[in-house]
Amino acid sequence: MEPPPPTHAAARPNTHARPGRRPWLLAGAGCAALFAVLLPLVAAGWGPLMSLDHDIADGLHRSAVNHSGSTRTQRILSDWVWDPWTMRALLAVVAGWYVWRGRWPIALWLAVATAAGTVVQQGLKAAVGRDRPQWPDPVDSAHYAAFPSGHALTATLTCGLLLWLLAAHRVRRPWRGLAAALATVSVVGVGFTRLYLGVHWATDVLAGWLLGVALTAVAVLLCPTVPTPYDTNAPAATSAPEPPHRRQPPDGDHHPHAPDTP
Repeated sequence: MEPPPPTHAAARPNTHARPGRRPWLLAGAGCAALFAVLLPLVAAGWGPLMSLDHDIADGLHRSAVNHSGSTRTQRILSDWVWDPWTMRALLAVVAGWYVWRGRWPIALWLAVATAAGTVVQQGLKAAVGRDRPQWPDPVDSAHYAAFPSGHALTATLTCGLLLWLLAAHRVRRPWRGLAAALATVSVVGVGFTRLYLGVHWATDVLAGWLLGVALTAVAVLLCPTVPTPYDTNAPAATSAPEPPHRRQPPDGDHHPHAPDTP
């Protein structure tokens, strides 16, 4: 005998679970620990580390002076494509999209995370007060103190926030892979441009990367729920079972309730 029909339609299983925060938090904790080691070494001017900084800066500066075409390209990338204000403008556009969609908590979260990154970098620059490299024939200039690199920190934080939102919205993996590749090129590329143009030491850029990952992890931890098209955990609408059809007698002229007559 066939089982009776169900009284409720089965709810669709949630095969699009939200991305885990644990990998982000582990990465952030690791980067924060490395930064905690790097900061006192830079502040104390530890000899081996300072020597490595100078060796890297000297080699790249010679190349920048001798290859003017490459230097112009690096300046365009550093001052326009990967500039901190470009990164902040990109996040502002994303925040504006969330406002237009009526998702104010996410927009506010983006604004606070961006402001926190700026406050942290400027506070550390003022506290450490590290001088930038000085050259008799500079190819570029920059303001404020050197440590940490604001370009590296802002690019890392921006790319990290955007990658988290793509994962939270369950964007298809090929697109997320492409975004991750572009983010990697941007974060590594902006760090290289700052070194090539002779406006930062290698440890400044490293500190910017480490802080950017750590701040992204904190932001991910505090991120409000990101609505997705798959947030349908409520059961589907119920429907009353249809009454079983009574078997009609072979002779269609007889009424089903009429008594049989001899």
